[in-house]
Amino acid sequence: MTATPAAQSVRPPRGGPWLQLVVATIGFALNFWAWALISPLGPLFSPDKTVLKPEAYEKQLSFLPFSDGQPLSASQASLMVAVPVVVGSLGRVPVGALTDRFGGRIMFPLVSAVTIVPVLVIGLWAQNSYAALLVSGIFLGIGGTSFAVGVPFVNGWFPPEKRGMATGIFGAGMGGTAISALTTVSLFKAHGKSVPFVIVAVALAVYAVIAWLLMGDAPGRVIPTTPLAQRLLANAKLPITWQSCVLYSVGFGGYVAFSVFLPLYLTNAYALTAADAANKMAGFVVIAVIMRPVGGTLADKLGSVPVLATCFTFVAICAAIASGEPPLRGYGTPVFLVMAAALGAASGATFALIAEATDPARVGGVTGLVGAAGGLGGFVPPLVMAYIYNETKSYAIGMWLLAICAALTLVLTLTVVRRTARHESSIPEEVQA
Repeated sequence: MTATPAAQSVRPPRGGPWLQLVVATIGFALNFWAWALISPLGPLFSPDKTVLKPEAYEKQLSFLPFSDGQPLSASQASLMVAVPVVVGSLGRVPVGALTDRFGGRIMFPLVSAVTIVPVLVIGLWAQNSYAALLVSGIFLGIGGTSFAVGVPFVNGWFPPEKRGMATGIFGAGMGGTAISALTTVSLFKAHGKSVPFVIVAVALAVYAVIAWLLMGDAPGRVIPTTPLAQRLLANAKLPITWQSCVLYSVGFGGYVAFSVFLPLYLTNAYALTAADAANKMAGFVVIAVIMRPVGGTLADKLGSVPVLATCFTFVAICAAIASGEPPLRGYGTPVFLVMAAALGAASGATFALIAEATDPARVGGVTGLVGAAGGLGGFVPPLVMAYIYNETKSYAIGMWLLAICAALTLVLTLTVVRRTARHESSIPEEVQA
């Protein structure tokens, strides 16, 4: 791949690697907060008369914003929360490649500013109609592409032996989904349907200005000169790309699937209120967020493959146990929290693997493809789980499918991925470039 050193900007970057990491992580969290605004509202918009008590059902109906006053079905609610996920995932492919070309200095403020538009549209108008929510959700997905901006940006600021740790810390910005889970429903009920969206829009606007003033691309950043389509094709052909796509679609995809679908799952399977379900989902997210930098740091020290293998083992075991819908007051809650920890650590370890086995000039493009796979991995399960529940009134089959996927990914990690990691990491970085 042809590449040239980046021309230095008119002003040098302010601060060092840690300032850039902090600013990028905050931006990622805010964009993910925006990206996840619809998810906590799913149970609120689709109360189940067969699960809730009559008075609770009637009270929940009073919060419906739709002009026809009708609640959504479980499938409609799942599609509503999944649309931003799939768009944010697919959008990472071109956004990651554009970040390789233009740098995070430009792309981070740009993505943040553009995301303000769908956030305000949903907050001020689109909630009146299910169709309008779906269309607006397409553009809300832009916030999810910020991941493909931040990973190559952060990667360039740190040496190879610290990139797993750095990208893991950045990845903790996915905790923006926890902020959404903890605040959206309560703000919606207490202050009106527009308030949570307006707050996020203001936060994004302030951040876009701060990022423009403080962010700077790493010195010596290499800019690819080949056409975008050619770079995307070349990156897609790399063995580490498709292998990481599989790993991330199960690791991060599992996290995304639970973060968007857990509220619906808990209200249907355990008869929790929308607020209680959102709070428990936030706990799941917080554990996964904490474990993401832990997974990246452990991968730097112990190697990516052992960490990934351990994570997928735990995911397979926990999903198998969860298929029996264990009581939350018993061992059910620890099972879900251990699964969250394993999914979070696997997400961090996957990008440590990419950092050690990928030419730095290609990290953005590879990240875009892998990030897209992870997001798509989170798009399909909620729809499958909702369909299975509608047909069987049980989530057992869906949990067993997750257990099987994790077990197969464990086998892939210990065989094909191990061989690729050994081969690529043995090539000096200057030779790769």
